[in-house]
Amino acid sequence: MREAVIVSTARTGLAKSFRGGLNDTEAPAMGGHVVRAAIERAGIAPAEVDDCVFGVAAPQGTQGYNVGRLSAIAGGLPETVAGMQIERQCSSGLMAIATAAKSVMCNEYDIAVAGGLESISLVQNKHKNAYRNVSRTVTALDSTAYMAMLETAEVVAERYNISRESQDQYALQSQQRTAAAQQAGLFDDEIVPMATTMSVFNKETKETSYTDAVVDRDDCNRPSTTLHSLSALEPVFKDGQVVKEGKYITAGNSSQFSDGASACVVMDAKVASQKGLSPLGIYRGLAVAGCKSDEMGIGPVFAVPRLLKRHGLGVADIDLWELNEAFACQVVYCRDKLGIDNAALNVNGGSISIGHPFGMTGSRLVGHALLEGKRRGAKHVVVTMCIGGGMGAAGLFEVA
Repeated sequence: MREAVIVSTARTGLAKSFRGGLNDTEAPAMGGHVVRAAIERAGIAPAEVDDCVFGVAAPQGTQGYNVGRLSAIAGGLPETVAGMQIERQCSSGLMAIATAAKSVMCNEYDIAVAGGLESISLVQNKHKNAYRNVSRTVTALDSTAYMAMLETAEVVAERYNISRESQDQYALQSQQRTAAAQQAGLFDDEIVPMATTMSVFNKETKETSYTDAVVDRDDCNRPSTTLHSLSALEPVFKDGQVVKEGKYITAGNSSQFSDGASACVVMDAKVASQKGLSPLGIYRGLAVAGCKSDEMGIGPVFAVPRLLKRHGLGVADIDLWELNEAFACQVVYCRDKLGIDNAALNVNGGSISIGHPFGMTGSRLVGHALLEGKRRGAKHVVVTMCIGGGMGAAGLFEVA
């Protein structure tokens, strides 16, 4: 069977949803920006691409058309390039890369662009469709199937005795690691600056104006964070129908809403060699697993062992881990349950400090893991995350 290699990666900076530089940028525009950049970095002609596969949790600006095809068009790819949209919530970007890689391995095509994106700003707003948004058929079988992610995190913390202090300590670590990585320029090779027009809302006049901006870095992290400031934050979960309030999950120990896009060029290893390209890494495999809906955050605990077993590896064989930081409680639980060395986990921070555009994060993690893996001389890296609805996904890559 053929090998699928990743030869380039490109992403936007992650901008705060609703008030950041991408708050008025349509999803296909972000997708097109990173598609164009990834192809340029790979040094291939746009017409050589067979497919453009994009993951997204909640499509925006598509009018029912798939965001993979729209991103291909916006990225300057010719009409001969097909496109596909994939959705598995927070693993959508990872699934897109895995899907493209498997098609390359099966000789269905030679070159693909794959990644993910999310515009939370333009979807999770007052215009969001809320009509009959819960299936009675599903809730009759699983009353927790539509449980809010915040509440599932509260359940995990309570059920598995993850203290508020340990969550805040982990969140502080994420902030500190990201701050150090930014200062060292460790994200610079990933980010492609994007000129945008952002909306600015005046709270006093209630008017909205527009201004030019350039998104050239991640703007979500807070380097001045302290354990004291984290511990002072109030829990954010409140159930308006039941007299119930959270105890653990705050704005400081959970992932941040942000907008962004990421893409990789995936191709057959022999084609890459013929073109004289040096791969960043090799796709080795993927595993997914289900778990209880009300504790969706622990999905990696089930997906990772399944992945490693299939490849004859143990946790100690993995040199670098990117475990998406949806909430600190679930990262702490998964890390300790799986026996992951904290020194090899999210070494430059994660979604708590960097931000989490749902469909984009999986692709960002793959690109970052391969680049950081090269810097550290790593061989095997794993990208894993929990998934809304009660699932986990894990992907294995070998650093080239």
